[in-house]
Amino acid sequence: MFSLFKKDPIKKLDKQYFAKLEQAMQAQRKGDMKLFAMITAEAEKIKDKITELQNKQS
Repeated sequence: MFSLFKKDPIKKLDKQYFAKLEQAMQAQRKGDMKLFAMITAEAEKIKDKITELQNKQS
């Protein structure tokens, strides 16, 4: 019954993931490849968490 009010953690992580990708794209456009690589690595860690949560649910 109370799961109705629970927020989906995957949705939250998805937003964070796409925000990181957006930041990475902006860094790449500015020519800062080191920052691009760091942000992309952070995005991949978030993607791994999403995948892990999806595997637990199914």
